[in-house]
Amino acid sequence: MTMHLAHPSITLNGRYKGRKKFKNAAEAQRARELDESWKELQKKWGVEAEERKRKRALSAETLDYKLTAPAGRETRHIASRDTGHSGAVKTKGIPQYTGTKIIGIGTMHKSNAVPIFSDEQAVAISNMRR
Repeated sequence: MTMHLAHPSITLNGRYKGRKKFKNAAEAQRARELDESWKELQKKWGVEAEERKRKRALSAETLDYKLTAPAGRETRHIASRDTGHSGAVKTKGIPQYTGTKIIGIGTMHKSNAVPIFSDEQAVAISNMRR
């Protein structure tokens, strides 16, 4: 869907911005009364939302950006932890099976490697493959 196909009262953030519709005139009158009473309550208690936001924003101190390190973080170099090892680090060796239970590795289907534990199992796997 492209932008020019959407109705102007519909926004892309999911909020409908059209006229508020009521079932009947009584509901519309009730909504107007509630809105008026709400505004009166706000005036009574001095809660003007927009005015309050503006005053708060104007009274806040301006942001001051400093490109220096905060206090306590002035160190230029942090020494590495001493592990007692010197020189290059040895890589982990390739794991090898050293047990006696597995005779070998067979291929069941395509590249499915299966461990073989006995001669009978080796014969069964070779028969299944064909």
